[in-house]
Amino acid sequence: MAIAIFFVGHWVSSVFFQTFFLHRYGAHKQFTMSKGWERFFHICTYLTQGSSFLSSRGYAILHRMHHAYSDGPKDPHSPENHSNLFTMMLATKKRYDAFAYRREEPEARFAKGIPDWPALDRLSQSWLARIVWLTGYTLFYVAFATHWWMWLLLPAHFIMGPIHGAIVNWCGHRYGYRNFDSDDVSRNTLVFDFVTWGELFQNNHHRHAMRPNFGVRWFEIDPTWQVIRIFAWLGIIELRPAHEQMDSDDSLPAKAA
Repeated sequence: MAIAIFFVGHWVSSVFFQTFFLHRYGAHKQFTMSKGWERFFHICTYLTQGSSFLSSRGYAILHRMHHAYSDGPKDPHSPENHSNLFTMMLATKKRYDAFAYRREEPEARFAKGIPDWPALDRLSQSWLARIVWLTGYTLFYVAFATHWWMWLLLPAHFIMGPIHGAIVNWCGHRYGYRNFDSDDVSRNTLVFDFVTWGELFQNNHHRHAMRPNFGVRWFEIDPTWQVIRIFAWLGIIELRPAHEQMDSDDSLPAKAA
């Protein structure tokens, strides 16, 4: 039971902060928050993703490029450009590393307003920090795993963040239904996305990139949106006006071929 709780807890918390902080806030600026809350959620993202922490800089730049060139040749992580999930993941990692480790500078339009924290990036990217996380996960399994098959779950903790990204990028552009016609192949994979906190409503999201609620039809429940509403009511974040939520994403360049 302890292993199940630990795995589900890691999965749920990691994907929540990825969609809430890295995606909806960092990449799209669908809402605003004070610098203090930004730092708080940045730390929460690191603590929940652990060894697979995704730099807000690397994530935001790559994601903005994805929207600008969605499913075209320049899209950094489209299944349209790869024969299988694993080659897409490797290609995505290569592009992500270039920006996250500051080996390559993106076009200025892709780096606008990112919640960058270089000190946290350096900490998370250090091998010492990663070894500490990997050791912690392993020791938990040593203490609580009661069956051999439980150990099969351990590697997922090491790369939890990239696993979530791969599921969304592959399935969200491969499987499901479409509410909107678009130039890309984005799809809504699940009617109720309890797996990735609403991220698999990709067709809806690509149509209205600034809309913090990824559900559009009455039965499309976006769990992250419910939390965002609470945060807004508490004054932790401030939502954009309704008309701006329906506009195209002004943090991104016009879509190119």
